[in-house]
Amino acid sequence: MAYSVLMPRKIVYGAGALERAAVHISAMGTRALVVTDNMMVNLGNAGKLEEILASMGVGASVYAGVNAEPTDVVVRGGAAQYIENGCDFMVALGGGSPIDTMKAIALMVSSNRDIDSFLGEAYEGATCSMVAIPTTAGTGSEATQFTIITDTERDIKMLLRGESLIPDLAVIDPQFTLTAPPHVTSATGIDALCHAVEAYTSRKAQPIADTFALSATKRIFENLRTCYNEPGNIDARTQMAIASLEAGMAFNNSSVTVVHGMSRPIGALFHIPHGLSNAMLLWTCLAYIADEARGRFASLARYCEISSAKDDETASREFVQAIGELLRDLNIESLHAYGVDAEDYRAVIPKMAADALASGSPANTIKELDTDDIVALYERAYER
Repeated sequence: MAYSVLMPRKIVYGAGALERAAVHISAMGTRALVVTDNMMVNLGNAGKLEEILASMGVGASVYAGVNAEPTDVVVRGGAAQYIENGCDFMVALGGGSPIDTMKAIALMVSSNRDIDSFLGEAYEGATCSMVAIPTTAGTGSEATQFTIITDTERDIKMLLRGESLIPDLAVIDPQFTLTAPPHVTSATGIDALCHAVEAYTSRKAQPIADTFALSATKRIFENLRTCYNEPGNIDARTQMAIASLEAGMAFNNSSVTVVHGMSRPIGALFHIPHGLSNAMLLWTCLAYIADEARGRFASLARYCEISSAKDDETASREFVQAIGELLRDLNIESLHAYGVDAEDYRAVIPKMAADALASGSPANTIKELDTDDIVALYERAYER
């Protein structure tokens, strides 16, 4: 069987990556829309990027309106600023939200269509050049053809895709992840773990993506706790930044499964950050599909040196147990502990289940899941 593999055209990674990438960024245009958030402005990171662009003769207009999970309203504002300021390419600096927003802005300005009109459609046109500079180690958005945008009128998170949405240049510089607080480090790190494990257990899994998924999973188990407990550990931060990139390339080519499918409705309705809602669901979902994913879980356990068991059932069980221990060590709360009201939550489970299945992601799961299964998983996850 033949496969195709999609990834950024160029990747620059490691300490000092931004400075090294400057010459490549300057070749993309004359005026950039810098898509970022207020934290990056306040920390001086946006200013540093502007200085580097200016040193290469490139102008910049900073759009710092991405201060939560991206919505269609935020995307429209960025598209208007891009056009009004005569920009000809974009740079995203931040976590998954600015990077996803950049991609969505590119969709709008390149197609002359409103962002909400792309729901359920794979975009096949071209876009302006894009540079992604992640400041968290988790979303992998710098390496994917996907963007998740909230439709504020319908209260749904739209999963939008298109090969031209893969950034032309991904700049993976661990210096930017040093400022991430522990709760962001843990949630985004588990998001990367979700990407790797879901890609590896997807019905669309393929050999090259499997290689990225295995490597990412091992790096995460070896380094995420250190990043959480020792925020200034640059070696661990570097490894996590690489793991996030690998996991992004894995799911970009093999897709995500039930965890992400169920996570998006929770984020849309209860405004829980994407990585955290994934983390809240991860153990419950993996434990439920373990009977069908036994062989794949066992392979992950052995590769990550979590288990030396020869039989798959034992190795698989030890892998799921290790996931639970990691979540506890990172203080990942349940939906209940986070403060989601039980009555409000249970009232929207039917809608969340329908939206999750409509996204298509649960269908990629190695175990066949129907509406009743998704409803049961939502119920189990509330207290977990």
